[in-house]
Amino acid sequence: MNTFLKSSIIILITIITGCAATGQDLRANTYNATELNQNQEVMSVKIISIMPAKINIDNSKQKKHAMVAGGLLGAVAGGVAGNYLGNNTGAALGGLAGGATGVATGSLVNNKVMVDGVTLAYQIDGALQSSTQVGFACEYKTGIAIMVKTSDNNTRIQPNATCPTKS
Repeated sequence: MNTFLKSSIIILITIITGCAATGQDLRANTYNATELNQNQEVMSVKIISIMPAKINIDNSKQKKHAMVAGGLLGAVAGGVAGNYLGNNTGAALGGLAGGATGVATGSLVNNKVMVDGVTLAYQIDGALQSSTQVGFACEYKTGIAIMVKTSDNNTRIQPNATCPTKS
């Protein structure tokens, strides 16, 4: 097997396995451009409880990208392999087979992925409420935290602790 074909297979596997939504765009301290430079309501809340949560997020965009990338890369790899093993017909058939295999491999990427989150029970003006955030339990501690309400009424309780760093 030639080096190009081996490299193509490795790249294809990397694309497929790397195509998962991380949830970083859903974190409490991540904002869209439309949420910048505008007044947002801020409140002080008292975190009472921090419970781990798993959040099921949409991964369909990443799946579509994996299928397209897999199809293109598979077609090129199949074409090169077919040409290497035979003639122009072999290259065409190899390209078709490689493209179909790449698309099929890309379709193995899940439509949904689970990311880590926390459900925070908090007190505001004496009332007990909760909000689930994408993030890690170590980013929060009981006590006072800041909650930002965006224009579409999302509650974003800002991390009030830091996770230990790996040394």
